Amino acid sequence: MHLNRPFPQQSFETLPNVKPHAFGVDFITTVDEYQQNERASKYGFLVIGLTFLIFFLIQSISKINIHIFQYSMIGLALIMFYTLLISITEHSSFTLAYIVAGASVIVLISLYSISILKNKKFPAFIGISLTFLYTFIFVIIQMEDYALLVGSIGLFLILAAVMYFSRKIDWGAFRFVH
Repeated sequence: MHLNRPFPQQSFETLPNVKPHAFGVDFITTVDEYQQNERASKYGFLVIGLTFLIFFLIQSISKINIHIFQYSMIGLALIMFYTLLISITEHSSFTLAYIVAGASVIVLISLYSISILKNKKFPAFIGISLTFLYTFIFVIIQMEDYALLVGSIGLFLILAAVMYFSRKIDWGAFRFVH
């Protein structure tokens, strides 16, 4: 109303400065950086589990023994992704933080894999697999309405691939010592 503002309802000789008296509506950001970090951390067990599964399948197929210490180092590198993601997000956008943290961890694990696996074929496969996995998780994090559907289909395809590649492994060769 014109009674509660310092300029009249009409008949302006010059236009008043209405900026201090303006109001508006801000729409809610549905997924902010903190929610994206939380969503990324919820997928942490999936990423870590699938990465270890990749290493186990490579170990089973190639007959190269991977020591528990080496598995531990890989696990620590995977956990560092989330530490890097949260700390970089505090100073930049979530997308940039995700790219930097993901690329750093993928390169670190791929280079470490060269020393473990003694060739470049399997580490290249690991690097490609981790890139696909982190990209897949990033896409799911960005989605709202179809995240569960896309995630379920993606996990189904990953399970199908694991079943396909593990079909020729001689599981009888794995004996547990008491």
